[in-house]
Amino acid sequence: MKTLKNLIFIFLAIFAFKVNAQTDKATTTKIVEEKNYTFVATSAMPLNNTDINNILSRMPGNTGGGNINLSGSSYDVRITPDSIIAYLPYYGRAYTAPLNRDDNGFKFTSKDFAYTSKKRKKGGWEVVMNTKDTKDSPRLTLSISENGYGSLIITSNNKQSITYNGYLAENAKKD
Repeated sequence: MKTLKNLIFIFLAIFAFKVNAQTDKATTTKIVEEKNYTFVATSAMPLNNTDINNILSRMPGNTGGGNINLSGSSYDVRITPDSIIAYLPYYGRAYTAPLNRDDNGFKFTSKDFAYTSKKRKKGGWEVVMNTKDTKDSPRLTLSISENGYGSLIITSNNKQSITYNGYLAENAKKD
């Protein structure tokens, strides 16, 4: 019976992930080449660490494996040609504690950054963004599929790396 429940859960999770795609191949190509899109995070996966897994096992709705569901929240990274605006939670080990409680997570706006985009052989893109004017200068590595799904790895000087899965959305046009 438990195996049947697990199979149904996996099927529903895959179906929900497929429904979440926000862009088609042409739109994905256009927004990535124009550097004008938003990465919407649907889940976070901290490094496999026994301390983190012990805490996560006590959280309601825990599915195990260290995967934290962010669906229904407004966590994202907005990329435009002249800025990167990040608003993401952080789960993991920080090597220095923030002085302000509101400084948890990755919440920053960067106007000075390096942006590199490479087309992969098997389709999709590998985008690397290095911020130069933010605290801890996080490095964002975004793997994008042709269908608009993405996996974002953030590496920081003062925190363990974390991976976010999600999808790309087209930024709203300014009038």
